[in-house]
Amino acid sequence: MLIVGFLLLLKGADFLVEGSGSIAKRLGISDLVIGLTIVAFGTSAPELLVNLVAGFKGNTDIAIGNILGSNIANILLILGISALITPMMIKKSTTWKEIPLNILAVIVLFLLANDRIIDHASSSALSRIDGLVLLAFFVIFLVYTVGLAKAERETAAKYDHYPRSLTISIFMALGGLAALSLGGNWVVTGAVAIARQWNVSETLIGLTIVAIGTSLPELATSVVAALKKKSDIAIGNIVGSNLFNVLWILGLSATIRPIPLDITTNADIGVCLASTILLFAFCFTPKIRKKFILPHAYSLERFEGGILLGIYIAYIVYLVLRG
Repeated sequence: MLIVGFLLLLKGADFLVEGSGSIAKRLGISDLVIGLTIVAFGTSAPELLVNLVAGFKGNTDIAIGNILGSNIANILLILGISALITPMMIKKSTTWKEIPLNILAVIVLFLLANDRIIDHASSSALSRIDGLVLLAFFVIFLVYTVGLAKAERETAAKYDHYPRSLTISIFMALGGLAALSLGGNWVVTGAVAIARQWNVSETLIGLTIVAIGTSLPELATSVVAALKKKSDIAIGNIVGSNLFNVLWILGLSATIRPIPLDITTNADIGVCLASTILLFAFCFTPKIRKKFILPHAYSLERFEGGILLGIYIAYIVYLVLRG
């Protein structure tokens, strides 16, 4: 069930991205905006469906582990692999706006998730109010993205040929959503069964197997974008997806059903925050900027991708020892 569920998630996300992306191109939307919104939403759909199913079934450890694990994998594993394939140029707006927004989102999550530390409560949880706060931040992000789309609309590529008709694009998007729904249900059911049979915590399964599995669309999208030298989509996909995960998916999940949190979750939030800050720091490596003489360009180089990948391997070892 877990394997077939992942396959449904992967193919469903692919259909959703291709269908919705085709519609967006007809509207003249730029690659960066498509990456920050449509592609990010499509590749975050597996996390959304898994979290909704886990929340309704009461498997909240899988829900929080899935989001934190996916965000960590997105930066350390996926961007690490993508940068190893080819150094990636990063737009100034992504460096100074989208990545800092990711840092802010994780800080807000830490504050909302620590009732025990901040308010000296008996336990910590993401309440429905906390979920609404995250959703409010998500609305701000959407408003920013709409403004970005308007600013870049004049320079957006004009497409004379569209690979899919409008009708086929809509059917692909709807079919992708259906596959995502079924796949999400099977992934949660299979993951819970594995955790019980292996006698390990659902949090460990959520942070590792489920998180990596639901990040497969991001991995496929960013690797293909890196191979095609489309670093805007590769970076925008990850940055947008991480924002969607924290603000939209966790916000919606907590609004539907409060998510209790263990104190050990702070370690995973810390790794998520540190990896995002590290990505921000890596944007300022000057070698590629000097090579291409682009004073306002920022980059992620191969050796930095290797560092990100090494940190992720160390984090997985830590999780196994902890769990």
